[in-house]
Amino acid sequence: MAMISTTLVMAGGGGFPTSPANTNVDDMESLQRGAKVFSEYCLSCHSAKFVRFNRVATDLGMSESDVMDNLNNLGVKFGSTMTAVMTKEYAKEAFGAEPPDLSLVARSRGADWLYTYLTGFYTDETKTTGHNNVIFKDVGMPNVFWKQEGIKKAVYEEHDGHQVLVGTEIVEKGSMPAEEFDTMIRDLVNFLQYIGEPNQSYRKSLGYGVLIFLAIFFGFAYAMKKDYWKDVH
Repeated sequence: MAMISTTLVMAGGGGFPTSPANTNVDDMESLQRGAKVFSEYCLSCHSAKFVRFNRVATDLGMSESDVMDNLNNLGVKFGSTMTAVMTKEYAKEAFGAEPPDLSLVARSRGADWLYTYLTGFYTDETKTTGHNNVIFKDVGMPNVFWKQEGIKKAVYEEHDGHQVLVGTEIVEKGSMPAEEFDTMIRDLVNFLQYIGEPNQSYRKSLGYGVLIFLAIFFGFAYAMKKDYWKDVH
């Protein structure tokens, strides 16, 4: 029997609404797992040229050996940027265009969009890759996670006399349980969100400190104002 697991992505407002990624860039274990997923599944085609392996090690609490053994499949130096194995020439020949750099994809698209995109592939025999995507129609990227997620088909409903894509459903189980696969994708999105702005955790903590300082300063300023004007009132 086919395994049914429908993801609703109802059309509206000119597109599909995104599903919440529920990421947390302060979760070091999630970021470490996401970095490994990125290295194994993404780095062969996509670069992250604004990020260096040694910076990832520092921020994610990983040793140099951890990074070089588990993330650096390119065999480059520890201080090198995360550059794809695939050459520009081969990429253009195979896909018609060079796969985009992913350093800032989470900042430009958003974590929720990425999560919806990575879980939104379905089979489409009319496409060269054999897949299409609910949120990025006619995308040229194949579904690199189909073995883990399973095979999904599109689900349509009739609206105003037209067949509208409303979601997907699994028709053949993948190698991973649904919950495990979902965690893997969220970890990957979390890592992409981190590399989009490695200083975001520090920026947020600094912002809290500034707000606390302003609150204290306001208290002193108000007390001073009361003291200066006490004789006037």
